[in-house]
Parts: sequence; structure tokens; C-alpha cells
Amino acid sequence: MSKSTSQSSGEWLQSWDPENEATWDKPLAWRTLWVTTFALFLAFAAWFLPSALIPKLNPLGYSFTTSELYWMAAMPGLSAGLFRLVWMVLPPIMGTRKMVALTSLLLVFSTLGWGVRVQEPTAPYWELMVLAFLAGVGGGAFSGFMPSTSYFFPRSKQGTALGLQAGIGNFGVSAVQLLTPYLIGFSWLAFFGSSQTISMPGKEAQEVWYQNAAFIWIPLMVIAAILAWTMLKSVPIKANIRQQFDIFGNVDTWLMTLLYIMTFGTFAGLAAQFGLLMADLYGISNPDIVSGTGGEATVLVDGYAVPDVVKYVFLGPLVGAGARVLFAPLTDRTGGAVWTLVSGIGLIVSIAFTIPALTPDTTSAATLESGFNQFLWGMLAIFLFSGIGNASTFKQMPMIFEKRQAGGVIGWTAAIAAFGPFFFGIGVTTLGPVGFYAIGIAWAVMCVVITWVRYARKGAPKPS
Repeated sequence: MSKSTSQSSGEWLQSWDPENEATWDKPLAWRTLWVTTFALFLAFAAWFLPSALIPKLNPLGYSFTTSELYWMAAMPGLSAGLFRLVWMVLPPIMGTRKMVALTSLLLVFSTLGWGVRVQEPTAPYWELMVLAFLAGVGGGAFSGFMPSTSYFFPRSKQGTALGLQAGIGNFGVSAVQLLTPYLIGFSWLAFFGSSQTISMPGKEAQEVWYQNAAFIWIPLMVIAAILAWTMLKSVPIKANIRQQFDIFGNVDTWLMTLLYIMTFGTFAGLAAQFGLLMADLYGISNPDIVSGTGGEATVLVDGYAVPDVVKYVFLGPLVGAGARVLFAPLTDRTGGAVWTLVSGIGLIVSIAFTIPALTPDTTSAATLESGFNQFLWGMLAIFLFSGIGNASTFKQMPMIFEKRQAGGVIGWTAAIAAFGPFFFGIGVTTLGPVGFYAIGIAWAVMCVVITWVRYARKGAPKPS
């Protein structure tokens, strides 16, 4: 059968078999990858837009408590996990084209809402919580986009393809956090609304346009929807909702869920809360360092330069996403299990290294700066090893499960791990940073044991 006869002229492909090199339409597969990756990048930008804005809400004039801000930053993680439970069953039902196009349009709603409501400090708390909840649609998209893309590639290339898609998609997190402090300074980008005044400790009030950080993404989201509708096809996978639930009878579904919580749950949780945690420990939200409010705030520890969180917060997601992209091809050559093992061990060491820095020593500027450096490098190491594990686990799943189940397991594990920002926010609030990070070490130890016994050792039941 030629490649031309394996496709229909409409949306749905016919006789699609990527394992057959003679009939596999490689250009179509890679076109699907790049279009859906562009859409996924924007989905992650929409998902983590609140994380770039929430640490600045009070300096912009709002007066939320620390607990309220943590809950707000956690909300996109809660909704993303719930939305992923929906998106995970959509690929066989809607197909790639409709799902990617419609999802890209849905991203506009929360993004537009944040752009409007950040301009004046008048929005009630519940309204911002609703916008934070709707931002989770961007996180939910992952559990639909990734399985549908896996249908287009043979197993030998799925590690690279899924690693590229997830890694580049994850760059949406660092992009929205990196670009926000620059976009807000351009008055010519403010097509809608008026400027705001922001006051930071020890600095003069500054005129900003925070709506730019949201509005800049909306045209790109519309373009992504158009590209998806005009350029994508859909692979017919016969599986209704009830049939897709047979993955829960497989013990490896649950074990891989635990491993992906360790990797992507850590990445997403830290990415959402990184800025708030930095501000609470070493920045403007720590009352032992800064007193007063707004422009009247003063630095109590002489000579200590309070870090502007927006200048650092993008680094963690950037490192994690970069690791996912760089290590994905390696997993195709060596298998994923060995790198999941490396990820778990690395997380144990890096979390343990970071824990002492979670209780800042405010006795002098020197001790504060030393603690901040340890905190920053420790957090970046955690992001690095979580990114490696994100790549390796997505190589393991297509190796462990048959094609239809692999898509469902990818969607399910991603759905549960998407709760990372929610549980991180709640854990830090209720247990404190040190207690919550200690639980992270225990979880990583458990995952290292699972990986070694089940997947990585010689003679393992499910080598992957």
C-alpha cells in the first residue's frame, strides 16, 4: 500500500500504521508534531500566566494575604489535573485536529480575563480564583495533545518525538515568566487599557502595563487554532471511554503514575510556586527582611539586596524544559528506565541540599546572600533532574504498554501529576517548606526502588 492510499481526503486517516516504514507518512507525522507543539507551548503559557502575575498583585495595589496568594497560585494546578482527566479521553473521540484547534481557542478566555483584571486592583478574590481555575485548561491540554501525537510515530521514535513536544511545550512556562517583566515596560504594546503603578521595596514607583503579559499571547492562540484546523489530520483509534479505562487493571499504570508524580509533579509544582516561595523566604514577603508596605518598605538587613523574583523565576522551568528536550534522544538509544533512576537519585540529593536554605538566616546580609544562593542552585538542580525524569518516563510508557493503552496511560499519569502546583501550594502552606520537601525526599526514595526493581535492573519484569 502506498502512502497516498493510507490517507483519506478528509480529516480521518485510513490504514495508518507508523510501524510500517513503507507506508508511514513521515512528513505528516512531523508536521503534526510541530503544529501541536506550538499549540502546547501556548497552552503552558496560558497555564502559568497566573504564576507570573500573582507575586505582583499586592505591589500593584491588591491586599491579599500570603495564604490567599498560595491558594490562587495552586488553583491552576487543581483545575489542570481535573481537565486532564477529560482531555485524556478526547483523542480517540474528537481526533487530533478538532481537539487541538478548539483547545487553542479555549485558552483565550482566561488569558483575556487576566489581561483585563490586572489593570485595576478592584477584582474580588473569587473572580481571580475563577480566572486561575480557567487557566488550568492550558494544563489539561497536555493529556490530549501528547497521546494523540504518539499515534503518529513508531515506538523507536516516540521518545524523541514526545520529548521534543513536551520539552518545547514546557518552555511556555519559562517564556511567560521570562518575558513578563519586559513586556510590561512597553507602553506601545498596551493596545487596550491604561497603565498601572507598581511599588517595590527601596525603589521608586514605576509605571507598568501588566496587561501586555496576557494580551501578547492571544493572537498566537488564534493562529494556533487556524494552523491546527487547516494542517492536521486525525488517526482513527478505536476506543470509547469505557474501553480506555482498562488501563487501570494494569499495575504498571499505577507505578508509572507514581514515577511521573515525582518528575512532572515536581516540575509543575515548583514552576507554579517558585516565585512566591522565593519572595516569602528571601524577598519582599519576608517580614524579617522587609517592613512596611509599598514604596515605604525598607530593607532591615543592611546591605542585603532583595531579589526581584521575576528576574529568577523563569530559570527553573527553563532548565527543566531544556533537560527534557536534550535527554529525550538519549532515552531512545539507552531506554528510559536508567534515566528515571538517575532522575530519582538526583532529586534526593538536590532536595536534601536545598532544605537548609528553606530557613533563611537573617542575622546578616552575608548569611542571607549565602542562603539565597544555596536556595537558587538547589532549586535549579531539582528542576534539572525532574526534567530528565520527564523525558525518560515518556520513553518508558510506550515501551511498557501497547499503543492504545500507552496513549491512555500517558494521559492519565499526566493528569495526576498536573495536580503538582495544587499539592505544592497546599503542602507548603500547611506543612511548611521544610516538612514538605522532606516528604519529597521520601517520595523520590520510593520511586528509585520501584524503578530499580520493576524496570531498570538486569532481568527486570518490564525493562524499558
